[in-house]
Amino acid sequence: MTLPVVSLHFKAFGQGPPLIVLHGLFGMLDNWQTLGRRLAQDYTVYLVDQRNHGRSPHAEPHDYPTLAEDLRHFMETQWIYRAHLLGHSMGGKTVMQFAFDNPDMVDHLVVVDIAPVGYARRHDFIFEALQRVPLQRLESRKQAEDILMQHIGNSAIVQFLLKNLARNEDGSFRWKCNLPVLHRYYDAIIGPVAGAPFEGPTLFVKGGASEHILPEHWPHIQQLFPNSQLFEIQGVGHWVHAEAPEVLLQRVQQFLRSNR
Repeated sequence: MTLPVVSLHFKAFGQGPPLIVLHGLFGMLDNWQTLGRRLAQDYTVYLVDQRNHGRSPHAEPHDYPTLAEDLRHFMETQWIYRAHLLGHSMGGKTVMQFAFDNPDMVDHLVVVDIAPVGYARRHDFIFEALQRVPLQRLESRKQAEDILMQHIGNSAIVQFLLKNLARNEDGSFRWKCNLPVLHRYYDAIIGPVAGAPFEGPTLFVKGGASEHILPEHWPHIQQLFPNSQLFEIQGVGHWVHAEAPEVLLQRVQQFLRSNR
C-alpha cells in the first residue's frame, strides 16, 4: 500500500555528508537551528518540519509508518539516498521507524530521549491548555501566554508552545501545528515503533532527569538496535538540545565520526 506522503518544509546549510534532523511533538525545525548550524561545519544539515508541524502541510494520518514514508519521500526528492539521521522525541520514533523500513538509507542513527516503546498519556493538559486559547478573539501573544500559564504553570513549556502561535494576513491568530489531528492521533504518537532489527550504528541520548528512557527499556532497545550505545547527560530533562547543547553537540560529532 502506498502511503499518502507530503512534501516537507526544510532548511539546509553546510556542506559534507547529509545529516537530517527531526523535531518532537509541538516542535518545529527552528528548535534545532542553533545546534544544526554548529553541525553544519562538517555536514550538510537538513532541518525538517514533520507533517502537521511548522510550515509543513497539514494532513492525515499522523502515525510513524506515514511519518517515515514522508522522510523517505523527502530524501529522494533531495537526491539523498543515504544519510545520518537524528531525531528527538516524536522525531526519534520517526527515525527509528525509518531505519526499520529503510535500513540501507541510514548511515548513523541518533535518537534523543525516547525509546521504541509505548508511553502513558503525558500531554493531555497541554492539548487542553492550547484548546482554551480563543484564537478568533485573541488580541495579543501576551494574552495567549497568560492563558497558557494559568493552565500549565511552567514558563519554559509555555514559551516553547508559543513558538507555534502565528498571525494570519487578516491579523487573526492560528497555531502552526495541526492541533485537531495531533490530538486525534495522540495514541499513535505515544505508541511503540517496531520492525526488523536495525543493525547500523545507533546512539541513544538520555536526559538524566527524564523518564523517557528507563533501565527496563534497554533490553528491548538492544534487541531492536543490536549495535547501539547509550549516553546519559546528567541533570537535564527531555529537551536535551536546549539544556545541554554543547555536551550533546560534542557527543553527536564524536559518534558520527566513528565507524562503529
